[in-house]
Amino acid sequence: MVLFIKDKYQENSITGFLQYTRKLQRFIQMTKNSPDPTKPTYYFNDQGEAEHSYKITNWIFSHNTGRKVVQNIEVGHYTPWAVSGQELYMNTQSITWKHGEVPVSRCSDPCSPGSWKKAKPTIHTCCYDCVPCPEGEISNITDSESCMKCQNDKWPNEKRDQCLPKVMEFISYQNDTMASVLSCISVFGCLVTGFTFGIFISYRDTPIVRANNRNLSYLLLVSIFLSFLSVFLFLGRPNDVTCRLRETSFGFFFSVAVSSLLAKTVMVCVAFKSTKPGSPWRKCLNVKLPYTIVLLCSSLQVVICVFWLSVSPPFQDLDTDSYPGILIIQCNEGSDIWFYSMLGYLGLLAAVNFVLAFLVRTLPDSFNEAKYITFSMLVFISVWISMIPAYLSTRGKTMVAVEIFAVMASSAGLLGCVFFPKCFIILFKSGMNKKTELLRKRKE
Repeated sequence: MVLFIKDKYQENSITGFLQYTRKLQRFIQMTKNSPDPTKPTYYFNDQGEAEHSYKITNWIFSHNTGRKVVQNIEVGHYTPWAVSGQELYMNTQSITWKHGEVPVSRCSDPCSPGSWKKAKPTIHTCCYDCVPCPEGEISNITDSESCMKCQNDKWPNEKRDQCLPKVMEFISYQNDTMASVLSCISVFGCLVTGFTFGIFISYRDTPIVRANNRNLSYLLLVSIFLSFLSVFLFLGRPNDVTCRLRETSFGFFFSVAVSSLLAKTVMVCVAFKSTKPGSPWRKCLNVKLPYTIVLLCSSLQVVICVFWLSVSPPFQDLDTDSYPGILIIQCNEGSDIWFYSMLGYLGLLAAVNFVLAFLVRTLPDSFNEAKYITFSMLVFISVWISMIPAYLSTRGKTMVAVEIFAVMASSAGLLGCVFFPKCFIILFKSGMNKKTELLRKRKE
């Protein structure tokens, strides 16, 4: 359609050109559809812009006999003046796609379970990165916006799409080599201690057994036997009862053992002092002195343990943070102050006993045990000093194993250093275990 408009104004006039433009725009806006069906129909919107309908065709390329063939198939149309919502019509069934697959209009592939969508710095919401879920979290749907954290007693699987129960860790009696080895060592220690006790009972009237109070030797052997036996409190799944017993039992048993050795050392010193004429130390040579020392030193440890159990006792604790995927069932000391007070008092007894035994180790007394007590206390102190940093730097079964090792090593040290030399003399050097030999040594 061509429009010819004439006016009295000159064509090169800018003002006239603008007036022509306004008249043309008003004319286009008043233009209606042509009633003549043989003529083309024109549509204009409110701004006077022409609108057209469009056909949507599907171009199909094929190669037959070496020639490229193109087919155009109408699959829809677009009519801008149609009823709202019906402007676009598509017959998707008649569309032929390359390779027979419908293309997907996506910037990124879908994120599989176990990952989440992290948006990229673009204006398109369909563009994102698939990021694996952090440790301890899962996502169980496709295109998850975020990950969710597992419960404290559960842990994600390898794909991180579901939460599984954590593996429980403690020294179990079932299918655990560590428990079997520790149990065997503990039973062996109990048997050796019982065998030594039997020897001392059988030879209770010999000079080497009677020296330095045989009843203290019996008490020492019983405490060592119970220390070996207390190892079984550390094995198996802990609970509140076993936690309270395991942490206080070895402290009490070792206090009795070290107190017995301290009483032996004191008796050696008193016996030497009382040999001088008119010595006031003779008054101390009575039966009650060694038992008083044992009772007093052990009672202080009992008081510490009672206060510990009253104020903040040990209890079963679940450690969910030390190792991924592992739930450590362990004993919590409750109060670290009372726990280390118990160990500190035990160390103080051992240190006093070591110093005193070292000073009296050369006194001229028959069957002087001071030198053996010195070595036993040296082993005892060395074991527990090395145990503390190892205990603090480990977790789980290893931490319990360190504590068990300290109990068994210190018990073996007391048993070996104090009683093995005497048993050797009793069994293999019986000539040295006679009263005549004792009198001969005194004359020398």
